[in-house]
Amino acid sequence: MRKVIGIGETVYDIVFKDGRPREAVPGGSTFNSMISLGRCGVPSVFLSEVGRDKVGSIIKEFMSSNGVNPEFVNTLDVKTPVSLAFLDGNNDASYSFYREPVKERPDFMYPDIRKDDIVLFGSFYALNPASRPVVRRFLEYARSRDAILYYDVNFRPSHQKDLGNIGDALWENFSLADVVRGSREDFETLFGLHDALEVFEDKISGRCGNFIRTDGASPLRVMDIHGLDLEFPVEPVETVSTIGAGDSFNAGFIYGLIKNGITREALSGGLPSEKWDDLVAYARIFSSCCCGSAFNYITTDLASTLKL
Repeated sequence: MRKVIGIGETVYDIVFKDGRPREAVPGGSTFNSMISLGRCGVPSVFLSEVGRDKVGSIIKEFMSSNGVNPEFVNTLDVKTPVSLAFLDGNNDASYSFYREPVKERPDFMYPDIRKDDIVLFGSFYALNPASRPVVRRFLEYARSRDAILYYDVNFRPSHQKDLGNIGDALWENFSLADVVRGSREDFETLFGLHDALEVFEDKISGRCGNFIRTDGASPLRVMDIHGLDLEFPVEPVETVSTIGAGDSFNAGFIYGLIKNGITREALSGGLPSEKWDDLVAYARIFSSCCCGSAFNYITTDLASTLKL
């Protein structure tokens, strides 16, 4: 079976509601997606870093118990980052991050990557000058192996101050990716643009051929360079927490790529609308499941019905 390789940050999330801690779980944007995929039986590998501490050990054990290979996680002589997530009245989260600077970041060992395996990357980890060199080298390796690269922009407003420091990394990520997924907030923060078509035509289409723009509870848009432009309504869901909702969307979409046998060649040639219908359906199933739970990933109950 094709495998999925994620690269990104790992943190330990402590979730607060009404001023009190409610849950403490391993997290991180790409990490959350990989846990959902691992639970579904998708061969999953994660490249990341943890500290040489109890929290780092908990995270690696959690990966193993959820079907994600931790062999390529580097253990560094720092404390594992911690994130405090504060849920508001709508169960939307705001964050405070606590991390120790990494003085020396070693390269990753690379897993074997084969044609049409899928690589997931994104968030500020893929742009941060401190981690960018190791990320870029890995992405270029994955591209040389003819993998599908899925880029989740996930650029939080708290990083707007860092826009002047990311250089060409954003444009490189767009150019390396086969699919770019971002939220309305991402592109408003990055470019001050609100319209999905304008974002695609001005920023994406010359670099990447497939674009997904999500917008919370509003309809999502899918576009490609072959003229496809689809809109999908978002069904309401009783939300316990929005933490991990976008990450679960990514996992569901990637699950759909594998389930449907969609190759990189098919993506570049332009998928028919019915294929996009199916991919988005899986993405919404995963995302809705995550929103309806207190955790950052799909439930084991849903995963058991989707085992590959």
